[in-house]
Amino acid sequence: MPEIEDSPPRRKRGRPTADERAQRRDDILDAAVRLFVEGGFEQVTLDDIVAEAHVTKRTIYVYIGDRTEIFLAAVERLRERTLRQHEPDEGLEQLAEDIVFTLQSDEAVGLHGLMIGEARRFPELARRFYEEGPRGYIARLQSLLPDDDVVRAEELFTLLLGEPHRQRLLGLRPAPDRATAGAQARDALAALGLAGDGGAVAG
Repeated sequence: MPEIEDSPPRRKRGRPTADERAQRRDDILDAAVRLFVEGGFEQVTLDDIVAEAHVTKRTIYVYIGDRTEIFLAAVERLRERTLRQHEPDEGLEQLAEDIVFTLQSDEAVGLHGLMIGEARRFPELARRFYEEGPRGYIARLQSLLPDDDVVRAEELFTLLLGEPHRQRLLGLRPAPDRATAGAQARDALAALGLAGDGGAVAG
C-alpha cells in the first residue's frame, strides 16, 4: 500500500513558513473536529485523523500530539481566537458578545456536546476541557469586572450560555448571528446589574 503523503500534492519543498505551519495545524484540527463531532471521541482513531487531514502521524505528533491533545487543542483554539480578537479597551459588553457568538457556533456546540457524552468515560479529558475552555473565558470576564469577583464572573458566563445554548446543544435552534449574540450578551449583563460600557456597575 503506498505511503500516505505528508501533505497535498505540489506543496513546495523546504522548511514551511510560520503562516504555513499555522495553516497546517489548523487543517489538522479542522479535520479532527469534523471526525470527533460526527463519530465521537472514542471511535475516532489517530489513523482516521491522518486520513482525513492528509498528513502523516509524525506530522500530527510534531504539530499537536496524541488524540487527547488534538481535542484539547481544538477547544483552546476557540478560546484563543475569541480572546485574541478582543482588544482590552473594547470593554465587557464586546467580550460578552464574542463569547456568545463563539460558544454557540457549530464547532463549539459540537465539541461541547461531545464532551458531555464522553465525560464519564474520560474524566481527565473532561477536567482539562473545562480548564482549557470555560475556565479561560471566566477568567477573562473576571478581569473586566469592577469588583474582580470570580463568583460574579461565573454567574455571567452561565447567563451568556443560558437557555439558547441548551437549545443549540439539542439542535433546536441555529447558531446566532452577531445581532442576536449582542442582544443576549446585553441581557445577561443587565440581569447582573452590569452596564455594557467596559464593565461599570449600573447605577
